[in-house]
Amino acid sequence: MHLSRIDLNLFTVFDAIYREGGITPASKRLHLSQPAVSHSLARLRELLDDPLFERHGNAMVPTPRARALAATISRSLGALEHMMHNAGQFDPATSDRTFTIAVREAHEFSFLPTLLQRVRETAPNVDVACVRIERRDLEEDLQSGDLDVGVDVALPMSLDVRRERVSAEPLVVLARENHPLLKGPLDLDAYLALEHVLVTGRRRGGGYEDVALGRIGLTRRIRIRCQQHAAACEIVSRSDLLATMTRNQAELANRHIENRVLPFPLETAPLETFLYWHSNVQDDAANGWFRQLVLETLSTRPHDSSTSAT
Repeated sequence: MHLSRIDLNLFTVFDAIYREGGITPASKRLHLSQPAVSHSLARLRELLDDPLFERHGNAMVPTPRARALAATISRSLGALEHMMHNAGQFDPATSDRTFTIAVREAHEFSFLPTLLQRVRETAPNVDVACVRIERRDLEEDLQSGDLDVGVDVALPMSLDVRRERVSAEPLVVLARENHPLLKGPLDLDAYLALEHVLVTGRRRGGGYEDVALGRIGLTRRIRIRCQQHAAACEIVSRSDLLATMTRNQAELANRHIENRVLPFPLETAPLETFLYWHSNVQDDAANGWFRQLVLETLSTRPHDSSTSAT
């Protein structure tokens, strides 16, 4: 028996008859006519293949099947009523909700431990699921509720997706200590003459730095692609390759390796990162609490600039 084919109002009628002991008092409780209550009871009897209530004098006595169902139906109706009463409200101290956030690996590493600490301080029973971001599905996943929020660079989205900037970081270049071809400052000619490691989750195409180079008609030689900044940092330390990333990513990936951190040799705008959420949860208290927590956590990372709404 599929729930979608059942009129749930029938269980409200059942509960009223069970509590009140008859059709007449149940109709008064529900503000329905007696024929309407009788009709609903007849439908429920047919649905469950049981008389449910049998008349003994002026009372409607529940059958064994009805008594077995009564407690479950009462609890279920009570839970639904409680849910509707508290719709739009959210208490982090008592909530056991799971929030799902989509991020890139670099952001997960840099802010997730701090986010978890803040969640545990204010919402001890709330869980967080951090998942890989799929850019082509981001808007759909935010709309459906599969994701509560997402964190990524500037992306083309419809007006149904809200965003707030959380950081704007400059690019830097990693090179190994005692690099034989980098005795002095890194200029653009030296940058283009060397080979590079690109950190990306995509199978083809360049990075933000390649877009900046392309605007002035330049390209670089990408020797290897990898998915993690820590891996790129290790590759740099064992080769003459360079790796370009944001300053925050470089500091995290390079903290156990003594690669040089050099300015990117081309004037370019800082790489902006945004928090995304769907407009259908703009006024949702739970989502609002979580995204505010994410915003505060991201904005307190080292070297992040002040946020601004867009």
